[in-house]
Amino acid sequence: MSHADPDDLAEQPALLPEVVRASARTSRRRAEAAAATPAAEPAEVDPVASVLVDVPLAHLDRTFDYLVPRAMADTVTAGVRVKVRFAGQDVDGYVVDRAAASEHGGSLRPLRRVVSGEPVLRPEVAAVAARLAERYAGTRGDVLRLAVPPRHATTEKKASPPAPAPPAPGPTRDAAVAAWTGHEPAGAFLAHLAEGGSPRAVWTAAPGADWPLLLAHAAATAYAGGRGALLCVPDGRDVDRVSAALTAVLGEGHHVALRADVGPAARYRDFLAVSRGARRVVVGTRAAALAPVADLGLVAIWDDGDDLHAEPRAPYPHTRETLLLRAEEQGTAALVGGFARTVEAAQLVRSGWAHAVAPPREVVRSRVTVTVAGADDREVERDPAGRAARFPTVARDVVRDALTRGPVLVQVPRGGYAPSLACARCRTPARCPRCHGPLAVDGPDAPPTCRWCGTADPGHACSECGDTRLRAPVRGSDRTTEELGRALPGARLRSSAGDGVLASVPDEPAVVVATPGAEPVVEPGTGSGAGSGAGSGEGGAGYDAVVLLDTWLTLGRVDLRSDEEALRRWLGAAGLVRPGGRVVVVGDPGHPAVQALVRWDPAGFAERETVSRAEAGLPPASRLASLTAPAEVLAEALEQLGVPEGVDVLGPVPVLPTGPSALAEDDLERVVLKVPRVAGPGLSRALADLLRRRSARKQPVVRVQVDPPSL
Repeated sequence: MSHADPDDLAEQPALLPEVVRASARTSRRRAEAAAATPAAEPAEVDPVASVLVDVPLAHLDRTFDYLVPRAMADTVTAGVRVKVRFAGQDVDGYVVDRAAASEHGGSLRPLRRVVSGEPVLRPEVAAVAARLAERYAGTRGDVLRLAVPPRHATTEKKASPPAPAPPAPGPTRDAAVAAWTGHEPAGAFLAHLAEGGSPRAVWTAAPGADWPLLLAHAAATAYAGGRGALLCVPDGRDVDRVSAALTAVLGEGHHVALRADVGPAARYRDFLAVSRGARRVVVGTRAAALAPVADLGLVAIWDDGDDLHAEPRAPYPHTRETLLLRAEEQGTAALVGGFARTVEAAQLVRSGWAHAVAPPREVVRSRVTVTVAGADDREVERDPAGRAARFPTVARDVVRDALTRGPVLVQVPRGGYAPSLACARCRTPARCPRCHGPLAVDGPDAPPTCRWCGTADPGHACSECGDTRLRAPVRGSDRTTEELGRALPGARLRSSAGDGVLASVPDEPAVVVATPGAEPVVEPGTGSGAGSGAGSGEGGAGYDAVVLLDTWLTLGRVDLRSDEEALRRWLGAAGLVRPGGRVVVVGDPGHPAVQALVRWDPAGFAERETVSRAEAGLPPASRLASLTAPAEVLAEALEQLGVPEGVDVLGPVPVLPTGPSALAEDDLERVVLKVPRVAGPGLSRALADLLRRRSARKQPVVRVQVDPPSL
């Protein structure tokens, strides 16, 4: 904690932004005028407030002491927003603590005013924010901007209605155990949770499981025991599903849904309901990971491998890591769930930090059958071209049979019609003559158009051979829907991709073509599986069959997580089958990820990935940090960092443009620093020190990202 007088910074122009330095003379005149007026009388008790000032400079990421005037003594409490004089300007800040005295030898400036007496920054959230800033080499101010929404004064004046009484512990626990049947040892986890303990589990959901209902029962178990629960899911559709499940389990008025896509008034209203303790069960997206839940007893995350859990703003914290830090800091139970298992989750089990909860093999076999098109010799004899076909005969037969009972899901990796084009003669990718972006076709009669700048190129000629013919090596969801319409005449077709994502579809015969993450759920209805598993975690409604197309494209990503991400996407779609459904994979039957899907063995796949990465010194056995800046700036930063012994430096390499916004950044370079996992905290501290030094010297910014989600 720093006890420096912030006004002393006005005498250090090198430490301040240009706008502050330009107003230095004005601040001195104001200071002289203030000196001529009587000083504010300090509060009788704890007259010193430690304030975390909201400034974007890394070297000022510390608390400063201010005097609490007697008139503000009753309203200045930990967590309230205040205005303070900082380097000649009025800036916002949060009161972190109050004390009887300050270690600063000089006089203290008084607080300017209390913005609001509402304590919006709870001490436990402030502590987690400090650990997150340290973990990701960022600043607490950046973390708190993610944690505390902007103030809405009108909403703040209204009281938050109290929640109804929590449900009875006994019946709640019994219902939860019944719902979690088929996942072992879920009963032990729930029993420990109900008794006020802090169990930690990595949960692999069974195919067809009604995972929102299972999360709701876990939250209800903690809630019935007098503690709060925080559930984080990837997107708004998942929030709606879990919110509906919480209402079904707890009743109306017991929980709130925190999400970033609502208006400022609604977001602040729900935040205040949580902060005031009126609601202790919360579901939300990554924006809810730092929600100030009172008496927090359970944190849970669903599908932690989804890239939506990675915060795109500095310091780029991941929802999983945020919740795990909260579990350690606040002593809560933790649940990391999904149809797939990430290597990070596998490492939690491998290290003993968490226990595995998964369905027994007999449960998996009773719920789903996974086959690979062309993997059977009889299928090859029947359809010799099946292995090369995009939609082989066996897949078509399964779809036709399933359509007699209910809906069928077809997953394709890309949306659109033809998202990429190539020369029909030499296979050279078709590029825009204006910006060199990729050309695509939006419909059967549409001309080739650049995906970056939108320029149409109807007369495109190959830059290598001059041929004007084009082919589509990758076909999107729209083109797939068109092809299936010809292959399955009379079938009802639906599409869910891009801007037309469907939340749900009726439980009736139809072919649903969807991209990964956009698969709609099947509404409970009168189909063959409707009503089965009611009141339990076994989903009744679901698809009669799921077909996974273009698996080669999903596996073709140039990324450390390509195989892991492919399996996660396939399991996410396959997990939507109703009990007894079929999954058909069109791809290489010998690929390890495809084999893991056939066996429905995400835990074994993640364990093998973890071992192979440990042997290669890759995450999660190591900690990575990427530094991105123009070449000269990056070289200067590395020299200032003084890379210590034991740190592997990978690069620098050019940052390739990924869209029109990147065209002007072709001179950017990236360096990746790699250290053993145990040395990760030291690397984060060194990078934070580097950013503070560069900030104090007003040197160009270097983007630092610890444990980037992809490379």
